[in-house]
Amino acid sequence: MTRVAAIDCGTNSIRLLVADVDAESGTLVDLDRRMIIVRLGQGVDRTGRLAPEALERTFAACREYAAVIKDLGAETVRFVATSASRDAENRDDFVRGVLDILGVEPEVITGDAEAEFSFTGATRSLAGRTDLDEPYLVVDIGGGSTEFVVGEEHSRPSPTTLNAGATRHPLSLAARSVDIGCVRLTERHAPSSPATPEQIAAIRADIDAALDLAAETVPIGEARTLVGLAGSVTTVAGIALGLQRYDSTRIHHSRISYEQVEEVTTMLLNATHDERAAIGVMHPGRVDVIQAGALVLLTIMQRIGAREVVVSEHDILDGIAYKAAEGWI
Repeated sequence: MTRVAAIDCGTNSIRLLVADVDAESGTLVDLDRRMIIVRLGQGVDRTGRLAPEALERTFAACREYAAVIKDLGAETVRFVATSASRDAENRDDFVRGVLDILGVEPEVITGDAEAEFSFTGATRSLAGRTDLDEPYLVVDIGGGSTEFVVGEEHSRPSPTTLNAGATRHPLSLAARSVDIGCVRLTERHAPSSPATPEQIAAIRADIDAALDLAAETVPIGEARTLVGLAGSVTTVAGIALGLQRYDSTRIHHSRISYEQVEEVTTMLLNATHDERAAIGVMHPGRVDVIQAGALVLLTIMQRIGAREVVVSEHDILDGIAYKAAEGWI
């Protein structure tokens, strides 16, 4: 086992996973997993720069994570930064701040690399499932961007082989990252509470255009199983399941029907800010962006004709941890 610390810093949140990883068997055992909403991407779509207050919120979270990493004795630390820091003119300020606090330089990865890590994190936890058809379409709806990956596993060993400890490594076939994250769309269109038909139509137009781009390189229509990742998807799932508080064990690998996603999305679009804030599974940092995030998920399902989405709590963070243990990044 290798003890690794993986940090995923996105447009809306920064997350930490400290885990013991066995690269040979594909086993990952959580020691600490946490998230802080820092909204690093505040205003980036408009200004092209990371705001000073957003940087300070992010650095405060990094200081908290540094203490956890030191306490748990991680051997390897990887810090991956995604959409907001990729787009910002002053990302060097961000890199220097993280390096000073954590002693590692953020790896500002491409959208394609982000998609690959998300696919790895999501699909390894699906190994051995005989009730899901391949290929998978893994969709990671983030704050600044959404990643699409269609892929399948290298092989399907017999149950005897699996029981003997063999692991199946996922094979990504095609990937694309497009700029339709929940924060970016919310800042761009400022949906009211409730959202107006005109606002909904404008957000949908952006999503449809991005889906056209994704479809140029990713055969999204060929997928047999849709796997949804990240906070917008897990929040929609928690609401659909009727949870009074967030429960990752109930949400992980839940299967939410198209009708449920449509019902939840319609409710969120028609709700006031206070009504959304009062939902038990809703993180306070998602109240103002969940309308756009849910609409991204619903529009994707409509485009590909998906009857359900398999929800995964394992995502890019797990993919970073796996790849760090394997020495791939």
